[in-house]
Amino acid sequence: MNAIITVVGSDQVGIIANVSTFLSQHGINIVDISQTILSGNFVMMMMVDLSKSDISIKDTKESLTALGGKLCVSISMMHVQVFSAMHRI
Repeated sequence: MNAIITVVGSDQVGIIANVSTFLSQHGINIVDISQTILSGNFVMMMMVDLSKSDISIKDTKESLTALGGKLCVSISMMHVQVFSAMHRI
């Protein structure tokens, strides 16, 4: 299963490192990644493969939300099909 993870917040050192370390620790592969900084705001989108994850989707979402709180950014995750349906023109 693929999912989209979004990270948004004020730019600071360690955002990518912390998020990617969490994913790696749980067997979640980053399939594609895009990040930019807009007027001091950090914005990142990742497509990830959860097929070899060692934790549930629910626990992944909760852990990413908690990590976002620690980093003072907003982190969300949704199934790639839901994301695509939401952003279809």
